[in-house]
Amino acid sequence: MNNRREFIMGTMLAGAALPLAKGVAEVKPPTPANLLIYPMRPLKAETSRELTVAVMGAGGRGSVYQGYGKKFPGTMKVVAVADINEYRRNRMADAWGIPPNRRFGDYRELIQAGAGGKLADILVVTLPDSLHYDAAMRGIEQKYDVLVEKPMAQSSKECLDMLAKQRETGCIVGVCHVLRYAPYFEAMKSAIDRGLIGEIMSVQHTELVDFTHTSHSYVRGNWRNSKIATPMVISKCCHDLDLINWFIGARCTHACAEGEQRYFCAKNRPAGAPARCTDGCPHEKDCIYSAIKTYVKRRSWTGPLDLPPNATDEQVTKILAASPYSRCVFACDNDQPEQYAASLRFENGVAVAFSYEALSPVGQRRTRIIGTKGMLEGGGIGFRFTEIATGKFWDWNMKVQDVPGYERQGHGGGDLRLMRDFLLAVEKRDPSMLTSSLEASVESHLIGFACEESRLTGRKIKIHG
Repeated sequence: MNNRREFIMGTMLAGAALPLAKGVAEVKPPTPANLLIYPMRPLKAETSRELTVAVMGAGGRGSVYQGYGKKFPGTMKVVAVADINEYRRNRMADAWGIPPNRRFGDYRELIQAGAGGKLADILVVTLPDSLHYDAAMRGIEQKYDVLVEKPMAQSSKECLDMLAKQRETGCIVGVCHVLRYAPYFEAMKSAIDRGLIGEIMSVQHTELVDFTHTSHSYVRGNWRNSKIATPMVISKCCHDLDLINWFIGARCTHACAEGEQRYFCAKNRPAGAPARCTDGCPHEKDCIYSAIKTYVKRRSWTGPLDLPPNATDEQVTKILAASPYSRCVFACDNDQPEQYAASLRFENGVAVAFSYEALSPVGQRRTRIIGTKGMLEGGGIGFRFTEIATGKFWDWNMKVQDVPGYERQGHGGGDLRLMRDFLLAVEKRDPSMLTSSLEASVESHLIGFACEESRLTGRKIKIHG
């Protein structure tokens, strides 16, 4: 068969009058002068006033979200910061000219300081996982509109309690499920909602976590232990579970999961390897997880080290040696499985096979969605729609990073688009402007906690129905 390569959302959709995904702009057929057929929503929020923001947690994610106000002056302004790390707290506060009386070490001090009234319109919660629930709940009780980093809480009960509190107060609360705002996933969702693949029958979705990310975050780092943070299926993969739930548009009824930690553990520690890579490991030359290679030689994943500008190798090594990131990956207190496989069933009968792999040479999300009329299949950058009846296929392969304003933006522009929509939702008092509303995001967390219960007990767990 002589298949024609055409852009999905292009010729395939010409003349179609089908419903659009919520928050996704209408797509027009391509013309020779318009090959970027997926409409890129503007990144700047057109607000009538500058909204004020208080940031709890001035680390990596907090810096990303506050950066929106620097990129688009007049949309938002950070007026208060809380972080136990003095360097990070002052770095963000200095950037915004925040006075000393609005710089807090403990996030609870920020809430208490506004007991007679809020310090800002919006509270952004980007603290360690274990503090998300308490900080967000305190903010909602004080009538802040809250944007909370995922995971929103550490149990199903806490998630539902937060939802109840949000409904009680009427505050606008969003969760940072930024992949919903990435053009790639929006385009895939739009294809589904337009009926291109017909009724969804099954979904297969895998997250490949690259080996350096795994060793940094889930073996040595903040998310290494499910008792300190949350299980990796939630702390890392609630993004994936959220996407699955969003694509299907129905609630998950049952979950069954398996997975185990069997590589990053003491039995695999090489003979003679010290507790820390900086102590002179005889295996450093051949170890792909060497902290010296990662943080000193390649200077990757160095954010948590708070390095001074133009730090020398000697300075980096000294700072690294005093941090948890110098530890041998086979001598940590981690308990996260390196591989995970879950079977999910939804109210509308859709069957889902979800998995993650933590020892991948690349970081990538791979998705296959099979419907009664066709199939969507993609690897995180471009995807293909194949029509069952004819065997014809169409590709969506827009280079988002080449679109002005989207260059080098996190999650393909998803970070900035989330902030845009949240600011607009707050100004207009319209939570429907968020696709990642609190109610929607609760579902992915319920699935994740059910998966972990199933993994630990060996039982099939009922969620809804």
